[in-house]
Amino acid sequence: MTVTTSSAHAPENSPAGLPPLVDAVGSLTREETLRYSRHLIIPGFGTEAQLRLKNARVLVIGAGGLGSPALLYLAAAGVGTLGIVDDDDVELSNLQRQVIHGVPDLGRSKAESARDSILALNPLVEVVLHEERLDTSNALALFSGYDLVLDGTDNFATRYLVNDAAAILGKPYVWGSILRFDGQVSVFWQDRGPTYRDLYPDAPPPGSVPSCAEGGVLGVLCAQIGSVMVNEAIKLITGVGRTLLGRVLVFDALDMSWREVRVRPDPTAPRITGLIDYEQFCGLPSASAAATGQDPAEVPTVSVGELAELLAARAAGSADFDLLDVRNPEEHAIVSIDGAMLVPKPLILEGTAAVDSTRTVYVHCKSGVRSADVVRHLRSRGHRDVWSVDGGIIEWVRAIEPEKMTY
Repeated sequence: MTVTTSSAHAPENSPAGLPPLVDAVGSLTREETLRYSRHLIIPGFGTEAQLRLKNARVLVIGAGGLGSPALLYLAAAGVGTLGIVDDDDVELSNLQRQVIHGVPDLGRSKAESARDSILALNPLVEVVLHEERLDTSNALALFSGYDLVLDGTDNFATRYLVNDAAAILGKPYVWGSILRFDGQVSVFWQDRGPTYRDLYPDAPPPGSVPSCAEGGVLGVLCAQIGSVMVNEAIKLITGVGRTLLGRVLVFDALDMSWREVRVRPDPTAPRITGLIDYEQFCGLPSASAAATGQDPAEVPTVSVGELAELLAARAAGSADFDLLDVRNPEEHAIVSIDGAMLVPKPLILEGTAAVDSTRTVYVHCKSGVRSADVVRHLRSRGHRDVWSVDGGIIEWVRAIEPEKMTY
């Protein structure tokens, strides 16, 4: 990876303006002329750029935090066809940031909820739903039907998949990432500039970067980064301005500052020509390994029901073990399991907090992801009698103590 930092001004030797992705064909109706009139009167934009937007086909991966503002602003801008890839349902915890959904949508498909919000805003947009999980079996076929892809996913395996599928098809894509108070945006396009692999040649170790569900995210950050993603999409579609190709825009919401990181293609990197096992590339248990029972990273687990029995036995004096809560203190303050010791995951992985390898240890987090990482870490260091609580405290509250809070 070759990166240098600079101010937010245009760097030297950056990619020149790119040709528009979409042709300006057809005409605008009377209704469209009125609806998009504030675009039409912008010098250098006008009817031609609006026609390109009208003819554009844009695929958005995820109708969540970044997908919500992106889809709404793409629709408002007049993008003719919007595809939505999402197989999830709307949950109450989504509404803090996923503004395309509302309380009446709880329990509904996110894709359907997003479609309804888009059509309420702009019924002139065609919305295509892909209610499926993006993977190697469908990525190329899905991407082939669109001019441009926007990736707002929050896991590395999918990000590398999006990058490689777009590269194989010769399509550009806009990437956005958010966590806590920080965000990043860029454009990647093989043969015209860097790809995501030039920014991150290697995936970070599993569990080293928390997801938004684990680490949290400031809700408004989604709008700030999502709107920049749409700005880049509009420039790519219309050929107006200079895109972020070759540059990563990094935002710090606490400091309210933007900085720019330049990225160049690695001349020694092999050309992307095929898809791979992205779970394996990211160090995650692969589906094939799990199916054959040969996964070296397999984690021993106990159910919340078994844990409840163990805690009862410990209270009666017939069992002795440690129960570790590896979440953050802020999460522990919301809800906890009686008898658990709070030892945040980073303290264990960094060696700051010692775990007695002579004792039986059960580990829980929010959903089971972080606890599994901790168990793998401890097992790799010789601690054999350590178990992850399947489903974490979310499953505990659901099945054992439903009167407790959840998040």
